[in-house]
Amino acid sequence: MPYRRKKYHDGDTHLKKQWRTKRRRKDLDEINEDMKVENAEKLLKQEVDLDKPGGAQHYCLHCARYFIDGHALQDHFKTKVHKRRLKALELEPYSIEESERAAGKGSFESIKKRKIETQPQDGIISPVDVGVVKDGDISLN
Repeated sequence: MPYRRKKYHDGDTHLKKQWRTKRRRKDLDEINEDMKVENAEKLLKQEVDLDKPGGAQHYCLHCARYFIDGHALQDHFKTKVHKRRLKALELEPYSIEESERAAGKGSFESIKKRKIETQPQDGIISPVDVGVVKDGDISLN
């Protein structure tokens, strides 16, 4: 007869938090703060830092990742991971007012969607790159 299967992961409770947070990235609300014009310009025009990949010169603002060169960054813009992140950033982050409306204090408002495009090649973000979509019309924040 076959032997009983051994349970190797019985005593790994002290490691579970490390596994969950090993490759943790910025959350969507943190990236939303980074997408503001003044913060975006600082992130896209960083000083050379040799501890970061590519000297911190090739940064994806929406995914909060550094790349080794411009070619790797351009390839990243075509990936499913980047496109998924752009789709997730279309919805505005939750606010205190929205949580109060969900609790029954206030009236319902429809979900606001923004039009998010991949960052420009020259690394300069303009207010046109981040807009609000309402009923098919685009308006600026």
